Amino acid sequence: MNDTQLETLDQVRQFLEGTDAISFQIESKEVRYRWLQHTLVKFRYLQLNKTNKGLLTRYIRKLTGYSPAQVKRLIRQYRKTGRMVRKQRTAKGFHLKYTREDTLLLAALDERHNTLSGPATKKLCERAYHVFGETDYQRLAGISIAHLYNLRKSKTYSGQRHQYEKTKPVYSKIGERRKPNANGQPGFIRIDSVHQGDQDGRCQCR
Repeated sequence: MNDTQLETLDQVRQFLEGTDAISFQIESKEVRYRWLQHTLVKFRYLQLNKTNKGLLTRYIRKLTGYSPAQVKRLIRQYRKTGRMVRKQRTAKGFHLKYTREDTLLLAALDERHNTLSGPATKKLCERAYHVFGETDYQRLAGISIAHLYNLRKSKTYSGQRHQYEKTKPVYSKIGERRKPNANGQPGFIRIDSVHQGDQDGRCQCR
């Protein structure tokens, strides 16, 4: 867009009043930054009063499509540095040394060997790769003990392998029939309310 004909703030005000229903937007981000800096310099933004600063801010938002917070941040940058520089944010991804397949392989190894200690498991991985030539264990053969435990704590590992502890039987003495042990004390009475014993081959149950 060519806005060189706008030389005064009154012209900017008239422009905004006549284009309220029209949407403008500069496509390229680099062009937006250059245009924004040129506009701030052109209208001497830092020397304007609050009312005219608000007018120019509205004009900038109209042509760039930026939010009030974005425009405020960019103007703050211009006030501090005197220029407008686009900061390109590039997400720094971390390269995963151990893949999901490595975690699943470790889970299968632990399943076969009933989850040995970290050092013992590392030795198994080393033997699998160096002695038996199983290339799937190449990365696990060089894993540290600490990271081996980290893989065991991962969701991939726990989702592949669930460890269950067998229920231990609980022995109860309720209903147990045994000979009374009075230990020589008189007056010891044995009461069996469950079963009165057999007499003549017949059950004397009550």
